[in-house]
Amino acid sequence: MTLSVAVLGASGFAGAELLRLLEGHPNMQVVAAAASAQVGRSVADAYPALGSVADMHFCTVDEALDAGADLVFSSLPHTASMDLFADKDDAKIIDLAGDFRLNEADRYAQWYGEAHANPRSLGAWQYGLTEFNRQGVTGADKVANPGCYPTAALLALLPLIQAGAIDAGRIHVDAKSGISGAGRAGGEGFDYSSVNESLAPYSVTGHKHIAEMEEQISATAGKPVQITFIPHLVPMTRGLLATCIADAVDEPDDDALHDVLARSYKDEPFVRVLSAQHLPKTKRLSGTNDAEVCVRVDQRTGKVFAFAAIDNLVKGAAGQAVQNANLMCGLPETAGLDLNPCLP
Repeated sequence: MTLSVAVLGASGFAGAELLRLLEGHPNMQVVAAAASAQVGRSVADAYPALGSVADMHFCTVDEALDAGADLVFSSLPHTASMDLFADKDDAKIIDLAGDFRLNEADRYAQWYGEAHANPRSLGAWQYGLTEFNRQGVTGADKVANPGCYPTAALLALLPLIQAGAIDAGRIHVDAKSGISGAGRAGGEGFDYSSVNESLAPYSVTGHKHIAEMEEQISATAGKPVQITFIPHLVPMTRGLLATCIADAVDEPDDDALHDVLARSYKDEPFVRVLSAQHLPKTKRLSGTNDAEVCVRVDQRTGKVFAFAAIDNLVKGAAGQAVQNANLMCGLPETAGLDLNPCLP
C-alpha cells in the first residue's frame, strides 16, 4: 500500500524534516509540498538531496489540499489550521501546530491570546503523544501532534504520576532546546550572532506549552494541577533536554522508580530507559525519533528528578507525526523511522 501525502509548511524546519523522513518511507509518497513564501520554486533547489521530490515545485496551501492526498501533514504557523481543517474530512490530517492540542476553548484563548475560531472542532482531534494515546491515535482521522517541550516532559513524568510516585501538584520543568525549535522564521534574537556562545531563558511565566502539559498531567493525575515551566535556548541546532523536578511520595529509591519507567516503556520502540549509571544526552538522539528517559531520587531533599531528551525536530515534531500517521493508516508504527543518530 502506498499513500499519497501533502506537506503544508514544507519550507520550515519541521516541514523539511517531514520531507526528509518521507523520502525513506516505504508506504508514503509526497505529491504536494506547500510553502507560501516559496510558491513556484523548485523543491530540488531547497532540498537537493531529496530525490523523491526533485521534480516538484512548492505550491500554495490550497493547491496542496486540492491534490487529493490520502494524508496531510500540516506544519503551518499557529492559528492557520483552525479554519483550514474545521470541516475537511476527505483526508487524514496530522497538525503539528497548537491549534487542536487543547480540549477547552477557554484555555486556548487564555494561553494563545485569542479566541479559537472553531471551538466545536477541538474534541474531534486526538492528542498524539503516541506512547500514551496509542489506542486513540490508531485509525483516527485527525491528530494534534504534541509540542516538543511537552513531548519530553510528559515522557519523563507520566509513568511516575500514573504510579503515584510523585506529587503531580508540585512539578517544575526546566527545559533547554536547540535554536531550530523557534522555527525558520524565529525572528529577532534568533540569529547566529545573538545565540552563539549564549544561554537564555524565555517566556518564563507564560509559555503556550504550559497549558498543554497541565492538561495532560491533570488528566493522568485525575485532578487539576498547575506546573511551573522555564524554557531556555541553547546554542545548538537541534536537541531538547527536559529536567523535571517533583516531590516524592513516600520514600522511593532509584531502583524502584527506574522500574516504573522500565515497565511503562518495555514495549515502546522509540523510548530508551537509561540505567542508573547514565543520564540523557541530546547528541545521541540527533536525527532520530528516539527518546532517552531516566529518573533519580535526591534522598536529602525528597525530590525526584525525571529526565528526558529528544531531537526537537524529530520526536518533538516530524518523527512523532510520522509515527502517528503510521498508526492512523494501519501501517507498522516504526515504518520510515529506522534512523541512526548523527555522530559525532
